[in-house]
Amino acid sequence: MHNEPIFDLKEAHKYFSAACFNKAWELVEKEDRTQEEDEEMIQLSLASTWHWSQREDHSSTKQSISFWQISRVYAILGETENARKYGQLCLNVSMRDEVRSFYLAYAYETMARAEGIAGNREKMLDYVRKSRKTIERVIKDEEKKMIGDDLESIISLVD
Repeated sequence: MHNEPIFDLKEAHKYFSAACFNKAWELVEKEDRTQEEDEEMIQLSLASTWHWSQREDHSSTKQSISFWQISRVYAILGETENARKYGQLCLNVSMRDEVRSFYLAYAYETMARAEGIAGNREKMLDYVRKSRKTIERVIKDEEKKMIGDDLESIISLVD
């Protein structure tokens, strides 16, 4: 017997997609996380992605952002293979025509970060170059600066 929820499922997905993303990001920015918080950060980013996928306004751009966050979380935790896996998913979806260059630049950024934590300097620098080339197509100066700052933080991973 299937019971319908007593709450608005669409609103629940809307709430949890954003709430999980934001809470995961708070943990990303926290300097001294516990092991439990590291695990929570992973779970929140994955939950956010799933809830986004259930929304009517789900799009390639939102999928790109979700995969980017998961890759960043795994990179922070030093989990190279998962960082690469979700970075590649981010890159794949970000290459779709409807996704703005800003998000494609960040897809290259997340691949650079994954290769940086793996110690693959040449691959990392190749993705940094691709991101910088893509940034040239970004219109907003604040977006260019944001990506540029993140790229600089990656280069320090292998220097």
